[in-house]
Amino acid sequence: MAAEIVNPRSDNTTDQDGAEPLDSFDPAFALHRGGKMAVQATVPVRDKDDLSLAYTPGVARVCTAIAEQPDLVNDYTWKSSVVAVVTDGTAVLGLGDIGPEASLPVMEGKAILFKQFGGVDAVPIALACTDVDDIVETVVRLAPSFGGVNLEDISAPRCFEIERRLQERLDIPVFHDDQHGTAVVTLAALRNAARLSGREIGQLRAVISGAGAAGVAIAKMLIEAGIGDVAVADRKGVVSAGREDLTPVKREVASFTNKAGISGSLEDALAGADVFIGVSGGTVAEAAVASMAEGAFVFAMANPNPEVHPEVAHKYAAVVATGRSDFPNQINNVLAFPGIFAGALQVRASRITEGMKIAAAEALAAVVGDDLAADYVIPSPFDERVAPAVTAAVAAAARAEGVARR
Repeated sequence: MAAEIVNPRSDNTTDQDGAEPLDSFDPAFALHRGGKMAVQATVPVRDKDDLSLAYTPGVARVCTAIAEQPDLVNDYTWKSSVVAVVTDGTAVLGLGDIGPEASLPVMEGKAILFKQFGGVDAVPIALACTDVDDIVETVVRLAPSFGGVNLEDISAPRCFEIERRLQERLDIPVFHDDQHGTAVVTLAALRNAARLSGREIGQLRAVISGAGAAGVAIAKMLIEAGIGDVAVADRKGVVSAGREDLTPVKREVASFTNKAGISGSLEDALAGADVFIGVSGGTVAEAAVASMAEGAFVFAMANPNPEVHPEVAHKYAAVVATGRSDFPNQINNVLAFPGIFAGALQVRASRITEGMKIAAAEALAAVVGDDLAADYVIPSPFDERVAPAVTAAVAAAARAEGVARR
């Protein structure tokens, strides 16, 4: 798969309605004209000899061998190095439910990031269905063509069940990046922020704003990593066992979070907290940030408007991170998913385990090394050390956990 800009139209063409083309005045449209990717052959077809090997009759020998030994598909096709990027278009960026066609520019973007940052080929697949059963059955039927499945921009809570059921039915990695990619990068940044302040992660109490896909995954990963305590808040306040309005997913969250037994609002939970993690898109009052513990960390990751603007956060916090590229410490999923899939595919892992995700976070944090500073707790996506470090750590963890097949 080659990521390239394709522009089949000349600059003086008009769009379908006869109007001036949007790309005549907007560079984003100019870049997207014709799509952002194309398929590129890896073998030549220059003459009849090449054709007889790449296609009939030579290809029949390969097909027969795979029919007799199905595992050979990983050696003699692209299956073991290609990922399906699957969405139903229901939770695209901050745009919400915009449908499968409108999701395609994002899915193409995801695919070229896989290639550029992880060397992994990826195919965008936008589904014209939103029913959980339909999505699961469709992906299961597509799975023979792929070495892994990256679920993308599927709304909660359906995304949890879709991922779980696919993991149960498939023997290839299934990874919902909105959940786990965000969690991996958040944990890496938090480990380095703690190291900068001379603390262990077990000494910290965190508050997460948002109980959707990312918030739930971050909570689970922080618990797995040994954080002191974490509370999750939704629009109605802290998710706690005493609430009677919780969904099944939130009841599960309540069962393993909030050891302190905090109730009330997000602002109530922030009083004395060491860490704020925002994945909600809401706004947090400055007074609530000011009530946090001395030397606190504020990770306000909503895009394009962080829950706490960095200028406000810096008044009270020792480390500030956002989801934006124009501020230091960007919590960006592209730091995680290319290397995670590259490592999993390298060893033909049957799934991506919690241990593999923790290993990815630790490797990502380690890239910062001795350059650690308040404005550098997480590396840049363009740091060429990132993907190899994450890939190697994930592959090693897969072998250690017994899910590697080579």
